Amino acid sequence: MATTPRAGRYVCGIDAAMDVVGGKWKVLILWALSVRPSRFGELRRELPGVTEKVLTDHLRELEADGIVHRDVHDEVPPKVVYSLTPLGVSLNAALAPLGAWGSRHVLGRCVSGVTAARAGCPAPACR
Repeated sequence: MATTPRAGRYVCGIDAAMDVVGGKWKVLILWALSVRPSRFGELRRELPGVTEKVLTDHLRELEADGIVHRDVHDEVPPKVVYSLTPLGVSLNAALAPLGAWGSRHVLGRCVSGVTAARAGCPAPACR
């Protein structure tokens, strides 16, 4: 995120990227929003264990980083829908190989000849 004021404090690109997606919940928020745009309550149900405060804080940070778009509909009661920006979509694409690595090496999927379709692994290397 070279355009942000904090860009000068990073050692490398990985350092900068991890600042954007750091923590347990941000990548899960990105995953949930990759399925479909969601309202706050829908995200909260999709991510059991996240507190309202943490979800609110992370959504604000992701919005400030240009990853998430917050669409406020002018109606009563207020309706707010969160979705990924094009930058957020590209970040999810960059995270996909990491998810495939976790599926293969941590969760034990796609090993011992198990096909990607049966194991649920999207990685081309598993096919």
